[in-house]
Amino acid sequence: MSTILILGHDDVVRLLPMGECIAVMEAALSALARGELHNPLRSIVRPPGAETLLALMPAYRGGGEPLYALKTVCVAPGNAARGLDPHQGTVTLFDGETGETRALLDASAITAIRTAAVSAVATRALARPGARVLAILGAGVQAASHLEALCALRDWDEIRVWARDPERARELGARTGVGVSVAASAQAAVEGADVICTTTSAREPVLQRDWLRAGAHINAVGSSIPTTRELDSATMAAASLFVDRRESTENEAGDYLFPLREGAIGPGHIRAEIGAVLIGAAPGRTSADELTVFKSLGLAVEDLAAAAHVYHRARETDSGVEVSF
Repeated sequence: MSTILILGHDDVVRLLPMGECIAVMEAALSALARGELHNPLRSIVRPPGAETLLALMPAYRGGGEPLYALKTVCVAPGNAARGLDPHQGTVTLFDGETGETRALLDASAITAIRTAAVSAVATRALARPGARVLAILGAGVQAASHLEALCALRDWDEIRVWARDPERARELGARTGVGVSVAASAQAAVEGADVICTTTSAREPVLQRDWLRAGAHINAVGSSIPTTRELDSATMAAASLFVDRRESTENEAGDYLFPLREGAIGPGHIRAEIGAVLIGAAPGRTSADELTVFKSLGLAVEDLAAAAHVYHRARETDSGVEVSF
């Protein structure tokens, strides 16, 4: 009889510290760029009239320890008002040779940590070396994880946070123990900022081109479906655009699809996948004044890499609960 290792939210948080996850994500994105991982488009279940959706995200890794992973995640935008993570679900690991189920992990924690870790990887690759001012738009789960990830990357002279509810922005700094200044508006947060992370649930743009300083870098994270966006078309048109996966962006990213339909950008606007920059197959930033955008959708190979790392750490530390299956 086989067994499954169950790893809950607290297990994942403890076994996937941000610094380690940043390194794991850089390795995974590099492997994807080299063609070593299989990452098909996710499948979306969006019932008519429902405010929620269900996403199925499969991935495969070959090599000496072949693995399949499947993230099954329900996205409930209304959860923020309930004090819950909008992303709820599981990541399942399967043996790549026998197909046996090896582990079941909490997807909320994996999604929060690995998404922010990928933004840190992109920031290290694309932001100006002298970047000193960080702005975060949003104050939810992803804002908190991005604050942790970007602070793990470097020290900042100033960190600004804006949210529609100023009290939530203040609570973010208190909850994370990081000194932040609460901005009165999104414009006030991003004007003069070197690095900007948009982590909102907005359906319409919360960031405008006219607010941005020359040489800024943006991690656009909050929108992951074709019908919503956080950046206006002028920003996307002016920026050098880097993505986690070209195919995913062309099918799923409202931040890309809206300006494409409007004619503000053309089909060739994507500069490169971030993994290609990491392995030296494509150039990143080419000048100090260049505006760069990293459009993050989140990939199943990131979930696979994070889950595999947690699984091995759990085996080393005798963590989790093992059940017969």
